[in-house]
Amino acid sequence: MNISLQHLQENVAEVRGRIAAAAVRSGRCASDVRLVAVTKYVGPDEIRGLVAAGCTDLGESRPQQLWDRAAELRDLPVRWHMIGHMQRNKVERTLPLVAMIHSVDSLRLAAAIAAAAGKIDRTVPVLLEVNISREPAKQGFAPEEFEPILPKLAVLAHIQICGLMCMAGLEGGGDEARREFAGLRTLRDRLQACAPAAIRLGELSMGMSGDYEIAIEEGATIVRVGSALFENL
Repeated sequence: MNISLQHLQENVAEVRGRIAAAAVRSGRCASDVRLVAVTKYVGPDEIRGLVAAGCTDLGESRPQQLWDRAAELRDLPVRWHMIGHMQRNKVERTLPLVAMIHSVDSLRLAAAIAAAAGKIDRTVPVLLEVNISREPAKQGFAPEEFEPILPKLAVLAHIQICGLMCMAGLEGGGDEARREFAGLRTLRDRLQACAPAAIRLGELSMGMSGDYEIAIEEGATIVRVGSALFENL
């Protein structure tokens, strides 16, 4: 892809403007919402353009691609986010490269991350993935699983649980996405009342290119945007 840095900068400005407007509609400021630019379908030139345009939080959904990107672009001031499904045998190689893991979908994965983080004497910020749409093909905890499992997560050293993450259902449109995002916020609010002190649930990672404005209106603090940043390049 031959990129136009000007078009990329315009796209980034457009997305940030929409983020700011949606934040205002939810009674917040643009600075309350973090943009994670999803780079899985673009190459290093586009990524360098993103960073030049001010996007330094970048998300990858496949560990191997994150490893390759982090190595190739190690000269850039990037904070990598692991946003896709992660197998336990990929944890040790991934941890030194990432600022946050969004997709902790089981107690076993959380324990594997904690053990690997202990080996490098690091505390890793993580989000708990929720299958809020209850689609069989999606990863994540069911909403009703959390209350009994939170105490087990709280005793794991070297991970800091910072919040929840979800993806809206593939079908249903904007109204259904809004219902699911509101459901995640409501779940977070309920869990905050009973969560152990070691668990913090301030972050809500929800919303992608087609629905990030709705997600922000419903309380998202992190949005994961890909294709909207790369239109017309």
